[in-house]
Amino acid sequence: MTDDNGIPNRRVRNEGRLDHAARAADRVKFSSKFGKRFAVFVDTEEEFDWTKPRSRDHTATSAVQYLPEFQKLMDAHGISPSYMIDYPVADTPRAADVIAKMFSEGNCTIGTQLHPWVNPPFDEEITTINSFAGNLPIELEREKLRLLTEKISSITGQRPVIYRAGRYGIGPNTGALLEEAGYRIDTSVRPYFDFSHEGGPNFIKHDSRPYWAGPSGLILEAPLSVAYTGQLRRYGRYLFGSGRSRTKMLSAFARSGMLSRVALTPEDMPIEDAKSAIRALLGDGLQYLSVSFHSPSLTPGHTPYVRNSAQLSDFYRWWDKILSFLQQSGVAPVSVDELLEEAWANRRAQ
Repeated sequence: MTDDNGIPNRRVRNEGRLDHAARAADRVKFSSKFGKRFAVFVDTEEEFDWTKPRSRDHTATSAVQYLPEFQKLMDAHGISPSYMIDYPVADTPRAADVIAKMFSEGNCTIGTQLHPWVNPPFDEEITTINSFAGNLPIELEREKLRLLTEKISSITGQRPVIYRAGRYGIGPNTGALLEEAGYRIDTSVRPYFDFSHEGGPNFIKHDSRPYWAGPSGLILEAPLSVAYTGQLRRYGRYLFGSGRSRTKMLSAFARSGMLSRVALTPEDMPIEDAKSAIRALLGDGLQYLSVSFHSPSLTPGHTPYVRNSAQLSDFYRWWDKILSFLQQSGVAPVSVDELLEEAWANRRAQ
Protein backbone atom coordinates (compact mmCIF):
# COMPACT_ATOMS: atom_id res chain seq x y z
CA MET A 1 0.00 0.00 0.00
CA THR A 2 1.06 3.56 -0.63
CA ASP A 3 -0.07 6.87 0.81
CA ASP A 4 -1.45 9.86 -1.10
CA ASN A 5 2.08 10.91 -1.98
CA GLY A 6 2.90 7.57 -3.62
CA ILE A 7 5.16 6.52 -0.75
CA PRO A 8 4.94 3.04 0.77
CA ASN A 9 3.17 3.23 4.12
CA ARG A 10 5.53 2.71 7.02
CA ARG A 11 5.87 3.48 10.68
CA VAL A 12 9.09 5.13 11.64
CA ARG A 13 11.03 4.34 14.77
CA ASN A 14 9.53 5.36 18.12
CA GLU A 15 6.08 5.81 16.53
CA GLY A 16 7.56 8.72 14.59
CA ARG A 17 7.99 10.81 17.73
CA LEU A 18 9.44 14.21 16.94
CA ASP A 19 11.14 14.44 20.32
CA HIS A 20 13.25 11.33 19.68
CA ALA A 21 16.39 11.45 17.56
CA ALA A 22 16.07 10.09 14.02
CA ARG A 23 17.51 6.83 12.79
CA ALA A 24 19.73 6.92 9.70
CA ALA A 25 17.00 5.44 7.46
CA ASP A 26 14.73 8.42 8.17
CA ARG A 27 17.24 11.08 7.15
CA VAL A 28 16.10 13.35 4.32
CA LYS A 29 18.26 13.13 1.22
CA PHE A 30 18.70 16.11 -1.06
CA SER A 31 19.98 15.99 -4.62
CA SER A 32 23.25 17.58 -5.67
CA LYS A 33 21.18 19.90 -7.86
CA PHE A 34 19.49 21.25 -4.72
CA GLY A 35 22.88 22.55 -3.63
CA LYS A 36 23.31 24.40 -0.34
CA ARG A 37 20.26 26.30 0.87
CA PHE A 38 18.98 28.26 3.87
CA ALA A 39 15.59 29.32 5.22
CA VAL A 40 14.56 32.09 7.59
CA PHE A 41 11.99 31.66 10.38
CA VAL A 42 10.49 34.36 12.57
CA ASP A 43 8.77 33.32 15.81
CA THR A 44 5.97 35.87 15.45
CA GLU A 45 4.55 36.23 18.92
CA GLU A 46 3.26 38.42 21.73
CA GLU A 47 5.50 40.59 23.89
CA PHE A 48 6.21 39.60 27.47
CA ASP A 49 8.88 40.02 30.11
CA TRP A 50 11.19 37.05 29.67
CA THR A 51 12.34 37.31 33.30
CA LYS A 52 8.85 36.97 34.83
CA PRO A 53 6.38 34.07 35.09
CA ARG A 54 4.19 33.47 32.05
CA SER A 55 0.74 35.01 32.12
CA ARG A 56 -2.38 34.82 29.99
CA ASP A 57 -2.64 38.61 30.33
CA HIS A 58 0.50 39.37 28.31
CA THR A 59 -0.87 39.44 24.76
CA ALA A 60 0.37 42.73 23.26
CA THR A 61 1.57 42.42 19.67
CA SER A 62 2.86 45.90 18.82
CA ALA A 63 6.12 44.55 17.35
CA VAL A 64 4.21 42.91 14.48
CA GLN A 65 3.92 46.31 12.79
CA TYR A 66 7.70 46.18 12.21
CA LEU A 67 7.57 42.93 10.24
CA PRO A 68 7.09 44.70 6.87
CA GLU A 69 10.36 46.58 7.42
CA PHE A 70 12.15 43.28 7.99
CA GLN A 71 10.38 41.82 4.96
CA LYS A 72 11.92 44.57 2.80
CA LEU A 73 15.36 43.23 3.75
CA MET A 74 14.24 39.71 2.84
CA ASP A 75 12.80 40.90 -0.49
CA ALA A 76 16.09 42.60 -1.34
CA HIS A 77 17.87 39.25 -1.00
CA GLY A 78 15.22 37.11 -2.67
CA ILE A 79 14.29 35.37 0.59
CA SER A 80 10.81 34.06 1.38
CA PRO A 81 10.75 33.84 5.19
CA SER A 82 8.28 31.88 7.31
CA TYR A 83 6.41 33.84 9.96
CA MET A 84 5.36 31.39 12.69
CA ILE A 85 2.44 33.18 14.31
CA ASP A 86 0.80 32.33 17.61
CA TYR A 87 -2.71 32.93 18.94
CA PRO A 88 -2.35 36.50 20.28
CA VAL A 89 -1.00 37.62 16.90
CA ALA A 90 -3.72 35.82 14.97
CA ASP A 91 -6.42 37.06 17.35
CA THR A 92 -5.43 40.76 17.32
CA PRO A 93 -7.08 42.52 14.35
CA ARG A 94 -4.28 45.03 13.74
CA ALA A 95 -1.58 42.33 13.84
CA ALA A 96 -3.70 39.96 11.76
CA ASP A 97 -4.13 42.66 9.11
CA VAL A 98 -0.35 43.04 8.85
CA ILE A 99 0.03 39.28 8.43
CA ALA A 100 -2.77 39.08 5.85
CA LYS A 101 -1.25 41.88 3.75
CA MET A 102 2.23 40.35 3.82
CA PHE A 103 0.84 36.95 2.86
CA SER A 104 -1.20 38.42 0.00
CA GLU A 105 1.96 39.90 -1.48
CA GLY A 106 3.26 36.36 -1.91
CA ASN A 107 6.80 36.73 -0.57
CA CYS A 108 6.44 34.77 2.66
CA THR A 109 4.92 31.71 4.30
CA ILE A 110 2.64 31.85 7.33
CA GLY A 111 3.13 29.02 9.79
CA THR A 112 1.91 28.09 13.25
CA GLN A 113 3.56 28.60 16.62
CA LEU A 114 1.77 27.28 19.70
CA HIS A 115 2.24 29.10 23.02
CA PRO A 116 -0.13 27.06 25.19
CA TRP A 117 -0.40 29.60 28.02
CA VAL A 118 -2.03 32.20 25.70
CA ASN A 119 -3.79 29.77 23.36
CA PRO A 120 -7.35 28.62 24.19
CA PRO A 121 -8.87 26.52 25.53
CA PHE A 122 -7.47 27.52 28.91
CA ASP A 123 -8.08 24.26 30.71
CA GLU A 124 -4.61 23.81 32.18
CA GLU A 125 -2.82 25.44 35.07
CA ILE A 126 -0.02 27.82 34.08
CA THR A 127 3.15 26.03 35.13
CA THR A 128 6.61 25.65 33.66
CA ILE A 129 5.86 22.05 32.65
CA ASN A 130 2.63 23.09 30.93
CA SER A 131 4.46 25.79 28.96
CA PHE A 132 5.65 22.91 26.75
CA ALA A 133 2.56 22.02 24.68
CA GLY A 134 3.77 18.45 24.23
CA ASN A 135 3.31 17.84 27.97
CA LEU A 136 -0.42 18.55 27.83
CA PRO A 137 -3.05 15.79 27.66
CA ILE A 138 -3.48 14.74 24.04
CA GLU A 139 -7.02 16.10 23.75
CA LEU A 140 -5.98 19.50 25.08
CA GLU A 141 -2.94 19.72 22.80
CA ARG A 142 -5.17 18.71 19.89
CA GLU A 143 -7.81 21.33 20.67
CA LYS A 144 -5.29 24.13 21.13
CA LEU A 145 -3.73 23.21 17.79
CA ARG A 146 -7.15 23.06 16.11
CA LEU A 147 -8.23 26.49 17.31
CA LEU A 148 -4.91 28.09 16.34
CA THR A 149 -4.89 26.42 12.93
CA GLU A 150 -8.43 27.61 12.18
CA LYS A 151 -7.63 31.13 13.39
CA ILE A 152 -4.61 31.36 11.06
CA SER A 153 -6.62 29.89 8.19
CA SER A 154 -9.21 32.64 8.64
CA ILE A 155 -6.49 35.25 8.11
CA THR A 156 -4.76 33.77 5.08
CA GLY A 157 -7.53 31.69 3.52
CA GLN A 158 -5.13 28.76 3.55
CA ARG A 159 -4.43 26.09 6.16
CA PRO A 160 -0.86 26.30 7.47
CA VAL A 161 1.34 23.24 6.93
CA ILE A 162 4.41 24.27 8.93
CA TYR A 163 4.58 24.17 12.73
CA ARG A 164 6.81 25.20 15.59
CA ALA A 165 6.07 24.48 19.23
CA GLY A 166 6.67 27.44 21.51
CA ARG A 167 9.70 26.79 23.73
CA TYR A 168 10.44 23.92 21.27
CA GLY A 169 7.93 21.99 23.38
CA ILE A 170 7.06 18.96 21.29
CA GLY A 171 6.04 15.78 23.10
CA PRO A 172 5.03 12.15 22.57
CA ASN A 173 1.77 13.01 20.77
CA THR A 174 2.82 16.02 18.71
CA GLY A 175 3.84 14.15 15.56
CA ALA A 176 0.55 12.26 15.38
CA LEU A 177 -1.48 15.43 16.02
CA LEU A 178 0.37 17.33 13.30
CA GLU A 179 -0.23 14.56 10.76
CA GLU A 180 -3.88 14.44 11.76
CA ALA A 181 -4.24 18.22 11.30
CA GLY A 182 -2.60 18.21 7.87
CA TYR A 183 0.78 19.67 8.81
CA ARG A 184 3.75 18.54 6.75
CA ILE A 185 6.76 20.36 8.26
CA ASP A 186 7.83 20.74 11.88
CA THR A 187 10.60 23.10 12.96
CA SER A 188 10.56 22.55 16.73
CA VAL A 189 13.78 20.60 17.26
CA ARG A 190 16.64 22.67 18.68
CA PRO A 191 19.65 20.35 18.43
CA TYR A 192 22.15 19.97 21.26
CA PHE A 193 19.88 21.78 23.77
CA ASP A 194 18.33 20.08 26.78
CA PHE A 195 15.14 21.49 28.33
CA SER A 196 14.44 18.48 30.54
CA HIS A 197 15.41 20.37 33.72
CA GLU A 198 12.19 22.37 33.14
CA GLY A 199 10.16 19.35 32.06
CA GLY A 200 10.71 19.94 28.36
CA PRO A 201 12.32 17.83 25.61
CA ASN A 202 15.98 16.82 25.50
CA PHE A 203 17.57 17.39 22.08
CA ILE A 204 21.17 16.56 23.02
CA LYS A 205 21.16 13.54 20.68
CA HIS A 206 19.58 15.43 17.78
CA ASP A 207 21.56 17.22 15.10
CA SER A 208 20.58 19.74 12.43
CA ARG A 209 19.93 17.26 9.61
CA PRO A 210 16.28 17.07 8.44
CA TYR A 211 14.46 13.76 8.78
CA TRP A 212 11.05 12.15 8.29
CA ALA A 213 8.86 11.69 11.35
CA GLY A 214 5.26 11.22 12.41
CA PRO A 215 3.40 7.90 12.79
CA SER A 216 3.12 7.56 9.00
CA GLY A 217 6.39 9.32 8.26
CA LEU A 218 4.60 12.31 6.70
CA ILE A 219 6.25 15.06 8.73
CA LEU A 220 9.45 16.64 7.46
CA GLU A 221 11.35 17.61 10.58
CA ALA A 222 13.54 20.61 9.69
CA PRO A 223 15.52 21.34 12.88
CA LEU A 224 16.94 24.69 13.80
CA SER A 225 20.59 25.00 12.81
CA VAL A 226 22.98 24.57 15.73
CA ALA A 227 26.64 23.61 15.61
CA TYR A 228 29.49 22.89 17.96
CA THR A 229 32.56 24.91 17.03
CA GLY A 230 36.16 24.91 18.21
CA GLN A 231 38.88 22.29 18.61
CA LEU A 232 36.69 20.09 20.81
CA ARG A 233 33.56 20.27 18.62
CA ARG A 234 33.60 16.50 18.00
CA TYR A 235 33.15 15.99 21.72
CA GLY A 236 30.46 18.61 22.14
CA ARG A 237 27.56 16.20 22.57
CA TYR A 238 29.33 14.42 25.41
CA LEU A 239 30.51 17.57 27.15
CA PHE A 240 27.14 19.31 26.87
CA GLY A 241 25.23 16.16 27.80
CA SER A 242 25.13 17.21 31.43
CA GLY A 243 25.47 20.90 30.68
CA ARG A 244 23.84 22.35 33.77
CA SER A 245 26.34 20.56 36.00
CA ARG A 246 29.26 21.66 33.84
CA THR A 247 28.39 25.32 33.30
CA LYS A 248 31.71 26.73 34.54
CA MET A 249 33.77 24.29 32.50
CA LEU A 250 31.77 24.94 29.33
CA SER A 251 32.04 28.70 29.85
CA ALA A 252 35.79 28.35 30.11
CA PHE A 253 35.89 26.30 26.90
CA ALA A 254 33.85 28.98 25.12
CA ARG A 255 36.11 31.82 26.31
CA SER A 256 39.16 29.92 25.14
CA GLY A 257 37.62 29.15 21.75
CA MET A 258 37.98 25.39 22.30
CA LEU A 259 34.26 24.60 22.31
CA SER A 260 31.09 26.60 21.77
CA ARG A 261 27.48 25.69 21.01
CA VAL A 262 26.27 28.14 18.38
CA ALA A 263 22.70 28.58 17.12
CA LEU A 264 22.10 30.48 13.88
CA THR A 265 20.27 33.52 15.22
CA PRO A 266 20.96 37.25 15.43
CA GLU A 267 19.85 37.17 19.07
CA ASP A 268 22.91 37.30 21.33
CA MET A 269 25.03 35.46 18.77
CA PRO A 270 28.17 37.30 17.57
CA ILE A 271 28.56 37.35 13.81
CA GLU A 272 31.93 35.59 13.82
CA ASP A 273 30.50 32.76 15.91
CA ALA A 274 27.62 32.41 13.46
CA LYS A 275 30.06 32.28 10.55
CA SER A 276 32.04 29.57 12.33
CA ALA A 277 28.85 27.57 12.82
CA ILE A 278 27.97 27.86 9.13
CA ARG A 279 31.45 26.66 8.16
CA ALA A 280 31.11 23.72 10.56
CA LEU A 281 27.67 22.72 9.30
CA LEU A 282 28.67 22.94 5.65
CA GLY A 283 31.87 21.07 6.45
CA ASP A 284 29.73 18.27 7.89
CA GLY A 285 27.93 18.01 4.57
CA LEU A 286 24.66 19.71 5.48
CA GLN A 287 22.74 21.11 2.51
CA TYR A 288 20.03 22.84 4.52
CA LEU A 289 20.46 25.57 7.16
CA SER A 290 17.99 27.79 8.98
CA VAL A 291 18.19 31.14 10.73
CA SER A 292 15.61 32.10 13.37
CA PHE A 293 14.67 34.89 15.77
CA HIS A 294 11.70 36.27 17.75
CA SER A 295 9.58 39.06 16.24
CA PRO A 296 9.64 41.26 19.40
CA SER A 297 13.37 41.77 18.74
CA LEU A 298 12.38 44.02 15.82
CA THR A 299 11.78 46.89 18.23
CA PRO A 300 13.73 47.86 21.36
CA GLY A 301 12.66 46.79 24.82
CA HIS A 302 10.80 43.54 24.32
CA THR A 303 13.57 40.92 24.39
CA PRO A 304 16.91 40.61 26.18
CA TYR A 305 18.63 40.87 22.81
CA VAL A 306 17.42 44.28 21.61
CA ARG A 307 17.09 46.72 24.50
CA ASN A 308 17.82 50.00 22.69
CA SER A 309 18.18 51.59 19.26
CA ALA A 310 21.91 50.83 19.11
CA GLN A 311 21.24 47.11 19.59
CA LEU A 312 18.53 47.26 16.93
CA SER A 313 21.08 48.72 14.52
CA ASP A 314 23.44 45.89 15.46
CA PHE A 315 20.62 43.42 14.79
CA TYR A 316 20.22 44.62 11.21
CA ARG A 317 23.97 44.82 10.67
CA TRP A 318 24.16 41.16 11.74
CA TRP A 319 21.69 40.30 8.99
CA ASP A 320 23.62 42.25 6.37
CA LYS A 321 26.81 40.43 7.28
CA ILE A 322 25.35 36.93 7.57
CA LEU A 323 23.42 37.18 4.31
CA SER A 324 26.57 38.36 2.55
CA PHE A 325 28.53 35.49 4.09
CA LEU A 326 25.92 32.91 3.06
CA GLN A 327 26.05 34.21 -0.50
CA GLN A 328 29.85 34.07 -0.54
CA SER A 329 29.63 30.50 0.80
CA GLY A 330 27.36 29.45 -2.06
CA VAL A 331 24.29 29.04 0.16
CA ALA A 332 21.11 30.22 -1.56
CA PRO A 333 17.70 30.94 0.00
CA VAL A 334 14.92 28.34 -0.13
CA SER A 335 11.23 28.66 0.69
CA VAL A 336 9.55 25.99 2.80
CA ASP A 337 7.45 25.00 -0.22
CA GLU A 338 10.61 24.40 -2.25
CA LEU A 339 12.18 22.52 0.66
CA LEU A 340 9.19 20.21 1.01
CA GLU A 341 8.95 19.64 -2.74
CA GLU A 342 12.63 18.72 -2.96
CA ALA A 343 12.43 16.37 0.03
CA TRP A 344 9.41 14.52 -1.37
CA ALA A 345 10.85 14.32 -4.90
CA ASN A 346 13.97 12.60 -3.63
CA ARG A 347 11.97 10.34 -1.33
CA ARG A 348 9.85 9.12 -4.23
CA ALA A 349 12.97 8.47 -6.28
CA GLN A 350 14.51 6.19 -3.65
